[in-house]
Amino acid sequence: MSKLIILDRDGVINEDSDHYIRSAEDWHPIPGSIEAIAQLSKANYQIAVATNQSGLARGYFQHEDLEAMHQKLTQLVEQQGGKLAGIYFCPHGPDDHCDCRKPKPGMIIQILKDLQQPAETTWVVGDSLRDLQAGLQAGCKTALVKTGKGQRTLDTGALKPSEPDSSHELNNSPVFSNLKAFTAALLKEGSE
Repeated sequence: MSKLIILDRDGVINEDSDHYIRSAEDWHPIPGSIEAIAQLSKANYQIAVATNQSGLARGYFQHEDLEAMHQKLTQLVEQQGGKLAGIYFCPHGPDDHCDCRKPKPGMIIQILKDLQQPAETTWVVGDSLRDLQAGLQAGCKTALVKTGKGQRTLDTGALKPSEPDSSHELNNSPVFSNLKAFTAALLKEGSE
């Protein structure tokens, strides 16, 4: 039985930008991320992508542009011998009050349902607090990577308990330098 890993896109798989990734030409993979996805795929993990794309709602790019970015991602993974189980995106803006925009868990829950995977064995890997919050609300295990906004997320102190002995779900999220490091740790753990 394969297990599921849900990845955020911008800042986890590809370089992020505060000005939005608007085209396939702007879309550049973080070194090692495509190979990491292919490794996980070859190790019998299902890999899905869950990404907020409010740039659509804001008019920064069109559906065709997003499709071209995702085509590029899919092809790069396939060239490395891997496979994506699905790419899910929320096209809404923050004021649309949808249930799919992270930190709400709607998109994660939809992926779990579509791929018929249990939340408790599924990892959600992200570079922001909202990724981890969405994963936790859906009942998944979460991990933070320092790429993209990950270091900035760590610097906010949100992953540290406010009281020395308080326990907080987010503090159980391991932190990795990048997706490649997460993959290496997970595959090592699986082989022990």
